[in-house]
Amino acid sequence: MTDLTPITALGAHAPARHAFGALTITENAGLALASLALRRGATQPAPLGLALPGPGAWQAGQGVAAFWTGPGQWMIEAEDRAESDFAAALAAEAPGCSITEQSDGWTAFEVVSDRGGAPIRALMEKLVNIDAAAFGPGSATRTGLHHMGVFLIRRGEDRLAVIGMRSLAGALWHALEETAGRLKGEGA
Repeated sequence: MTDLTPITALGAHAPARHAFGALTITENAGLALASLALRRGATQPAPLGLALPGPGAWQAGQGVAAFWTGPGQWMIEAEDRAESDFAAALAAEAPGCSITEQSDGWTAFEVVSDRGGAPIRALMEKLVNIDAAAFGPGSATRTGLHHMGVFLIRRGEDRLAVIGMRSLAGALWHALEETAGRLKGEGA
């Protein structure tokens, strides 16, 4: 049998991390993702004790979080559980719902600022067509970034997650890296 070695979405053995002035971008290779959809007639669950958020929102719980993706649909996140069968654990917590494993289809990049929210807002203003000032902590949306569809999650005033298709991880990393580098050159 072939000896298989796991790699990150960017093709390395360890997650990528790069600092640009106030901003640090890190590949979040441990993030597990599973979609949850209500079936007809099902009541909205609270899987793993998590209150599922409404449109445009993200909600964190104990080791898990969720963001709204459409009517009766959410993406559920679990830190450091990408190597486990997170979808099966979620399915046990949400009877009557359709659960689909999503971890291998997406990649997540976490952007953290050591100078509060201003550098995060500046990055968003360069990358996406949304009102960065109104996109505060607890916000989540799907939008276009360059030629890619991504989910943006404002995890805190100084934190932004960008989740995109795994097949475009290199292009997404390049867009984030290039823009953060330009902001650093502008003094942000």
